Amino acid sequence: MADPSIAKPDESKNAQLGCFEDPEKGVNGSIVIEDGSVPSRRLRGMALKSLLASGVELRGVLPIPIEERTSTDYTSYFSIWACMNINILPITFGMLGPTYGLSLRDSAIVIVFFCLLTAAIPAYLGTLGSKTGLRQMIQARFSFGRYIVSVPVILNLATLTGFCVITCVVGGQCLSAISEGSLSPVVGIVVISVLSLLISFCGYGVLHTYERFAWIPALIAIIIAAGSGGSHLSQQVPTSPATPRGIFSLGMAIASYMIPFSGLASDFTTYLNPKFPTWRLFLYGFVGLITPNILLMTLGAAIGGAIGNVPAWEQGYERNSVGGVLAAMLLPTGGFGKFVVVLLSLSLLGNNAATMYSVTLNFQVLVPQLVRVPRYVFSIVITAILIPVSIKAAAEFLFSLQNFISLIAYWSAAFVAILLTEHVVFRKRRFDSYDHDAWNVASQLPWGAAALTASVLSFGLVIPSADQAWFTGPIAKTTGDIGFELAFVTTMVLYLPLRAVEKRICKR
Repeated sequence: MADPSIAKPDESKNAQLGCFEDPEKGVNGSIVIEDGSVPSRRLRGMALKSLLASGVELRGVLPIPIEERTSTDYTSYFSIWACMNINILPITFGMLGPTYGLSLRDSAIVIVFFCLLTAAIPAYLGTLGSKTGLRQMIQARFSFGRYIVSVPVILNLATLTGFCVITCVVGGQCLSAISEGSLSPVVGIVVISVLSLLISFCGYGVLHTYERFAWIPALIAIIIAAGSGGSHLSQQVPTSPATPRGIFSLGMAIASYMIPFSGLASDFTTYLNPKFPTWRLFLYGFVGLITPNILLMTLGAAIGGAIGNVPAWEQGYERNSVGGVLAAMLLPTGGFGKFVVVLLSLSLLGNNAATMYSVTLNFQVLVPQLVRVPRYVFSIVITAILIPVSIKAAAEFLFSLQNFISLIAYWSAAFVAILLTEHVVFRKRRFDSYDHDAWNVASQLPWGAAALTASVLSFGLVIPSADQAWFTGPIAKTTGDIGFELAFVTTMVLYLPLRAVEKRICKR
């Protein structure tokens, strides 16, 4: 007998949306073949069959019925997080430690603490995907409502796209570094973007298969780079004693990297069998997040602290930022080192492709009518946006990175506070309360006023606690940047009474 606590589908709703059967996955897709001429329908049908035969996922944000959540590849929840983070992106974030005046030891302590603290959130939210059959931002409708959810969706789109930009820039700089200037970072950005497009275009199945194995050469390449330049890592630039401002600024940067994973966590688990214990699935995700990030961010802090004392590294950094440093670290290995740098640049594909996959789903949540457009079309759209933005951001990468992370930590913390409070307090962790009959019906969803009001009001404390290059609040002058911590706590405290009132009035 089916578990009544697990969300179930409404087949009539899917039928109303004009869905078709995906014979490869046994799931309903999200494309509608409109009435038209017979030849036109035949051509479209042939195109769809060709895509299905090649393993392309056609389903968009439609709920996954329980009978189709049959995958038992539970370790994929570990491997996808591991692959998304076993690359040079965490190294880039770790290199911010010395810019905040922190020594290697202090940076390492901050990295360990904040990684453990923040990784638990996306790891847990991801477990809801298999239980509810709903993508992450569709779950958000059950607290933000049918229409107000557009606010966090837009912010999530901006955040995920921003991470794609960072990834493309770092990968492009790596490819440029090995060419000694003959290859522009622009060309490298295009290469990384197009390769990411190919993976995200295919969807869930191909993505998980790629992520299962792609981390292996990436890990080997990072080990080789660390071994080649390891003798210089002890040459750390002297620093002053750690200050609260430096500690919390790095903590905010780490939170900006980790918490936004919450906006896509469930997207990777919706096909998993819901019978698997939640705590074990959480553990897979948690370990997949913390292990590579703690190690690689600490390595990044060590590299960042040594740049000023190693002339070759400093020159490489000035020419091609992170990619230039890695190329300089591998100079002693000659031509083989250039090959390793190529592997390091390609290691970013795991992160970029998975992020782009979630971006394609967010488009359909933002504009409901787009549920009728094939998911893979948005892979092409986001790539067309990504390339020019990445080229622009590459001009001043570190400045662009610091400005970007300053914009995402606060809203992300408020967002996850809403989701967790709604699930634990108001839905009492009952997965059947995420009714598949209601996911696209405004009259059966909360208004969303409580979620939006709590999030907005929390910024009354967040703004005075923010410490950014363009603004330092009065609280932050003493404590450092504690904006994301206050965003989380304040939003949760405000949401409790506001949601209780909303639920009493609207009865949902």
